[in-house]
Amino acid sequence: MMCPVTRDSLMSLETYARERPGFRAKVIAHKKQRTLSVGAHVTLVFEDELTVRYQIQEMLRIERTFEEAGIEDELGAYNPLVPDGSNWKATMMIEFPEEAERRAWLARLIGVEHRVWVQVAGCERVFAIADEDLERSTTEKTSSVHFLRFELDPSMVRAIHSGAGLAVGVDHPEYRAVVDPVPGPVRDSLCGDLHS
Repeated sequence: MMCPVTRDSLMSLETYARERPGFRAKVIAHKKQRTLSVGAHVTLVFEDELTVRYQIQEMLRIERTFEEAGIEDELGAYNPLVPDGSNWKATMMIEFPEEAERRAWLARLIGVEHRVWVQVAGCERVFAIADEDLERSTTEKTSSVHFLRFELDPSMVRAIHSGAGLAVGVDHPEYRAVVDPVPGPVRDSLCGDLHS
């Protein structure tokens, strides 16, 4: 089971300033094994303790936070993104390079965050539970960033650990795309998020 980020696992601002180039390179390489393009305009980054710890370190650095209360606030804000052994958690980004096109598509893609799914071979699709911290869509448009949780039942976890394939897709009237199978390195990395 993956543990949340703890106060003890964080570097001080001074240490982080020194270690940041190497740590950042390590996280970028790690994220490559946890990033999936689903069609041309949706990217999922599957979060784990390392990616979340990096995000917290970056926020503390940007905000120059070194007081305990501020550090605890960041831990509280980001730790819900760490998978807890029976799920995958992902940051979903809807990407269009041109602002006008992006705005038009975000209006067309309302509700897309609830139409993202994962499917372990031989099992039912699991649709995302989206944006549990706060609502990111309105009646006019969806957000370009969403936070998703995919809750797997024990049989799905066992199947993944036994080598079953994995597919990921989006099934929205305005945007449909499937990755089947998910590439081996990504699948294997995600397998490590689940306790058997």
